[in-house]
Amino acid sequence: MAPYRHLTDLPQLIPVFPLDGALLLPGGDLPLQIFEPRYLNMIDDAMAGDRIIGMIQTRGGERLRPHLVDVGCAGRITSYAETSDGRYLITLTGICRFEAGEELDLRMPYRQLRASYDRFGDDLDRDERAEATAAARARFAKALKRYLNHRELDIDWETANDAPLEALVNSLCMGLPFEPAEKQAFLEAPDLAGRFDVLTTLLEIDAADPDDEPTALQ
Repeated sequence: MAPYRHLTDLPQLIPVFPLDGALLLPGGDLPLQIFEPRYLNMIDDAMAGDRIIGMIQTRGGERLRPHLVDVGCAGRITSYAETSDGRYLITLTGICRFEAGEELDLRMPYRQLRASYDRFGDDLDRDERAEATAAARARFAKALKRYLNHRELDIDWETANDAPLEALVNSLCMGLPFEPAEKQAFLEAPDLAGRFDVLTTLLEIDAADPDDEPTALQ
């Protein structure tokens, strides 16, 4: 990936892909299948430039042009393939969160806005070796097991246990079927520790069904 060591390295004007329920976090990888003509156009333009796209959710408004939430995440296209029927299969790797500023009317088929990264400078200097306390990890593991049993889901526990905390938290926040508002809470948590706490709390809330007795993991 191109080095982004300073906020000034990031483009101020970015195309955005409004997609509710899709979460991109700094350091995370988000696979996307692109098929709408306007977003095919967006990918073409991004590939010809700096490969940067902003992922962002919506909050009401008109169906064809909904309002955008205040915070999204800029990512760089790090994988690209084209299918025989004209779809694009891409992977976005998260770089830095942004505040959604002025939206520009540039007569383009897709939306573009001015992004402000000032609040999120630490996204470029993440400590991937960060760890939680033993008590926090134990609480998290218990909550995750109850959640997965409640949802009848499973994960590769060996891989999860060996993964760095950031990779584990990001992959679960992005991959588990949380509601859009919950995904946004992950994105807007101040740092990895905050995201870890929000994730643990939401896992506990989801699994706290008094009529459901958790079963042992196989």
